[in-house]
Amino acid sequence: MPDVFVVVVLQKNEFVHSHRIIVTCCERHGTIRLVAIVHALPPELDAFRAEFDGFADEAAALAKPLSDDQFNWQPAPDEWSIAQCLEHLNATTRAYLPTLDVGIEEAIRKGVYGPGPYHYNLIGRLLVRSMEPPVKRRFTAPKAFLPQPRRSKGETLPAFRAYQTQLIDRLRQAHGLDLARARVASPVYAWLRMPLGSAFGMMVAHERRHLWQALQVLGKRSFPAHR
Repeated sequence: MPDVFVVVVLQKNEFVHSHRIIVTCCERHGTIRLVAIVHALPPELDAFRAEFDGFADEAAALAKPLSDDQFNWQPAPDEWSIAQCLEHLNATTRAYLPTLDVGIEEAIRKGVYGPGPYHYNLIGRLLVRSMEPPVKRRFTAPKAFLPQPRRSKGETLPAFRAYQTQLIDRLRQAHGLDLARARVASPVYAWLRMPLGSAFGMMVAHERRHLWQALQVLGKRSFPAHR
């Protein structure tokens, strides 16, 4: 009889604090090994996970029929191309991941655990709401978040999908934390500390905003035909 590999799904509020858990049970005809521990994410985090998963597929579907020239076409010199919309999201995630790591590690160290539902402060709610499409108010992107003038699909899309995977990994690391009491600092304004759940919510809304913007570019009458 071959070895049997077991995946254990942990329900809400079942925490595992060790990152290395090996369970081996010898049986008469083989071995049962616990090879993976999968957290069943609580509803709010799982909703974020579904969004990040969907964004990767949405971006791939949007860009698939486009040539690199179409991907990098700008409606005007001061308006972003589809490539720049996605590169801006890549740059933003690249800046936010370390601050998410610090916030999550700090909350774990201080034992800031608690079940939902969570109630966020006014600042957290306003930050999320300000990012949602359709765009009602335009913001100037911080210099660190500005996209490169031109990128190929082969560079931008794999990076975008990889960043969605990394964001989902942070959701799993945040499992069990009190998303309203744990705090994350803005990578731009160090004085701005938002609830961890609001930070995830803002990232989701921000990605919706710029994927919506990319669709507006595709819908322009002057968008170039495929050559």
